[in-house]
Amino acid sequence: MSRVLPYPVLAAALLLMWMLLTSFSPGQFLLGGVIAVAASRAMAALQPSKPRLRRWQLIPRLAGIVMLDILRSNVAVAGIILQGGRRERASGFVTIPLDLRDRTGLAVLACIVTSTPGTAWVEHAHDSNALLIHVLDLEDEEQWIALIKNRYEALLMEIFE
Repeated sequence: MSRVLPYPVLAAALLLMWMLLTSFSPGQFLLGGVIAVAASRAMAALQPSKPRLRRWQLIPRLAGIVMLDILRSNVAVAGIILQGGRRERASGFVTIPLDLRDRTGLAVLACIVTSTPGTAWVEHAHDSNALLIHVLDLEDEEQWIALIKNRYEALLMEIFE
């Protein structure tokens, strides 16, 4: 079974999503099933490492912090848009030195930064372990470094390392 369907949860989730996005018909079910099985087998070919959760009980806390920050950023970006050109805005890039080395933790950090309005993950330099982000309204570079390191990276290191 594991050779035919190495990631059954992934395949089921893809099939469910396919059925929700298309019409409910036997043909769409069959096509979605074929795509889900193919995607599951492709994922097995990538040989992803299994994430190691050291302190999984911190995940709800991290999720709450991220949701609150996304809400705050939405309000801030909406304010910037609605104000128009009344105040001079300076966007820019911030380089953040990271201590986080876990690949899954870095992927979660990328999702957090990118899903927060007004910020975007630009690059991660593996050799220096530095993160480059773009900020829509950059006032204080040190504040952004402290925010990423203290709010997200510290929790991610506790969860994954």
